[in-house]
Amino acid sequence: MEYKALHLLSYGVYLVASEYMGKKSGYIANTVFQVTSDPVRLAISCNKNNYTSDLIQQSGTFSVSVLKKNPDMKLVGDFGFRSSSEINKFESANFFTAQSGAPIVSDSSLAWFDCKVEQLVDVGTHFLVVGLVLDCDILVPGRPLTYSRYREKFKMFSPVNAPTYVDPEKINGVEDEESAVSGADGEHICIICGYKYCDSEGDPSIGISAGTAFANLPDDYRCPICNAGKDYFREA
Repeated sequence: MEYKALHLLSYGVYLVASEYMGKKSGYIANTVFQVTSDPVRLAISCNKNNYTSDLIQQSGTFSVSVLKKNPDMKLVGDFGFRSSSEINKFESANFFTAQSGAPIVSDSSLAWFDCKVEQLVDVGTHFLVVGLVLDCDILVPGRPLTYSRYREKFKMFSPVNAPTYVDPEKINGVEDEESAVSGADGEHICIICGYKYCDSEGDPSIGISAGTAFANLPDDYRCPICNAGKDYFREA
């Protein structure tokens, strides 16, 4: 099976959010699509392991923000690669609410949709959630971010919870994620936000001394800008 064929399917990149009993959560999604026009309904695919999944089921609501072509990658890093069970993603994000009460993130967004859950279908690792659009609007003019651009510009693979995730070993044949980040000493770039780790400088922000090779960083090292793990660094 040629798994790279999956990369030719067309997607956008969105921020899906929900709230229940004062708990807010959100994640970066590439599977959001319109399923009916009268009334307008959207469907999303949400991994069962996502913290947001529980809130969507409990509240019966969710929002979708359409991300712009060049979003703030710190926002993408927080919402795409960190869990709401670990951090308050909304602490530094601008958001508002509409009819459903679900938080709607306006940062780096072109448009928004406020939705009420009508159907939830178990599809194995994910829930397919169909929502009635209660309201929607355009925030600013511009071009939306596509998944193709997101992947190609930052040379990245999908998070493991994404419905489009494919084991890199199946795509590359012999190269896995670990080998992709264990190159020679020098410089490594975070493919999420562009932060560059230099062996000669280390990372003084968390006490990593100058001269520390990237390969010798602890397994739980994270990008100081977007908090992405070591797997999201590539040799420069």
